[in-house]
Amino acid sequence: MTAISVEELSKDLRDAIAGLESTEGLEKVGVVVRVGDGVAWIQGLYEASYNEMLQIETASGVVEAFALNLMEDEIGAVLLGADQRVSAGDKVRLKGTILSVPVGPELLGRVVDPLGRPLDGGLPIKTKTFGQVERNAIGVMGRKSVHEPLMTGIMAIDTMFPIGRGQRELIIGDRQTGKTAIAIDTMINQAKQKTGVVNIYVAIGQKSSKVARLVERLKKEGVMEQTIVVATSPYDPASLLYIAPYAATAMGEYFRDNSGHALMIYDDLTKHAVAYRQMSLLLRRPPGREAYPGDVFYLHSRLLERSAKLSDALGGGSLTALPIIETQAGDISAYIPTNVISITDGQIFLETDLFYQGIRPAISAGLSVSRVGGDAQTKGIKSVSGNLKLGLAQFRELASFAQFGSDLDDATKAQINRGRRLTELLKQPQYQPYSIWQQIASVYTVTNGLFDDVKPEKVKQAQASLLEKLWTEHKADMKSLDKGDKLTDDQIKAIKKVAAQIAKGFEEA
Repeated sequence: MTAISVEELSKDLRDAIAGLESTEGLEKVGVVVRVGDGVAWIQGLYEASYNEMLQIETASGVVEAFALNLMEDEIGAVLLGADQRVSAGDKVRLKGTILSVPVGPELLGRVVDPLGRPLDGGLPIKTKTFGQVERNAIGVMGRKSVHEPLMTGIMAIDTMFPIGRGQRELIIGDRQTGKTAIAIDTMINQAKQKTGVVNIYVAIGQKSSKVARLVERLKKEGVMEQTIVVATSPYDPASLLYIAPYAATAMGEYFRDNSGHALMIYDDLTKHAVAYRQMSLLLRRPPGREAYPGDVFYLHSRLLERSAKLSDALGGGSLTALPIIETQAGDISAYIPTNVISITDGQIFLETDLFYQGIRPAISAGLSVSRVGGDAQTKGIKSVSGNLKLGLAQFRELASFAQFGSDLDDATKAQINRGRRLTELLKQPQYQPYSIWQQIASVYTVTNGLFDDVKPEKVKQAQASLLEKLWTEHKADMKSLDKGDKLTDDQIKAIKKVAAQIAKGFEEA
């Protein structure tokens, strides 16, 4: 890194600064004093604003940057291009605009970088609208309570930890425990159920091969047409990783502000915090706990606060956030996890032990929570899943005693047996989201003991047979149930009748 004090500047550089002072003035034109590691220190430009775009005139063309440190005598600017092209003495001008990205329906179906440039080999994207990367969140009076369900298609989530449009629900767990899988299934379900929700997936420092596989899967499932993928790789400058979630949120806000609905998936904010830490240390901000700067909480709070359900006066649109955080050895008390937990409206915690036991999605019934709760559930699912979470959490506490079955009273044995069947029921393969009627029928059957005689390992087979027979013989009732209303007497009779027939074929020996 080239680092020199003003006193040590070469005669040519001192002359350049003097020339600027005498002609255009340091308010409008500055000069690079030192540069390195993606950061340029600039003297002059005293009128620069936070996040304002700067244009550095180098020997090989213009390099753009944005102002992040505004100090009394110089500016710390983060480069959006290669720092090898920038050298001390280069002129810097204010662009006159705040850092913005293209937004609009033209981005749907595309893979772009945080500045809206295509990465999928397609044609350049031409939009009529631009959105500011940093923007104030909507105030309380412009919001409405979260009340519309955002169905994930994952039975364990929709029944126990419901997510509503405008909510911020954290997905947290160790590496390789299925965090991204939950987000992808939620995206697939929006297309499958034709909800009209636009998906925006932000890959922060993810391998390009992983992003390519994700895009291929979304195309295969027919989801890509209503999806925007904002991608950054580990090899991109920290500046791009830093602005990626903000830029993607600006793209989502376009749909929210035009009475639409968008789903934001930030994968993952742990890497985002690390990129911000890197930039902050280079900008000489003092490090604090775990070497993060003191404002790292504000980094994510101002991002996630932009997700909201708007009031009717503002069009009633919504922006829902599913941020992902990676933990180390299940430690949710670390700095970044606790920060994001305190910002969000609940968390879905994925346990490594459950994952390796084959219980997938590996959702912890005890540590997961949704602070919106039943307000974001359909009446039908709410009516059948009342005690599901408590029963499952109690079963997992009792499961360690199951090997001493002869020492347990009948009530405890019954609870363990029911819990085993519930655990099996909530297992769900990836890319296979359930519709509303499928979830209601499945949960009603098991929680009301209609599958108590079915062997636990046969519960998934019995469930598949139940859903197939219900759809074949009672299609009208199931279509009606799919609207989310409470079970009617006729629907209950149909489920009980079919469940009794199915259970006979899977009875426990």
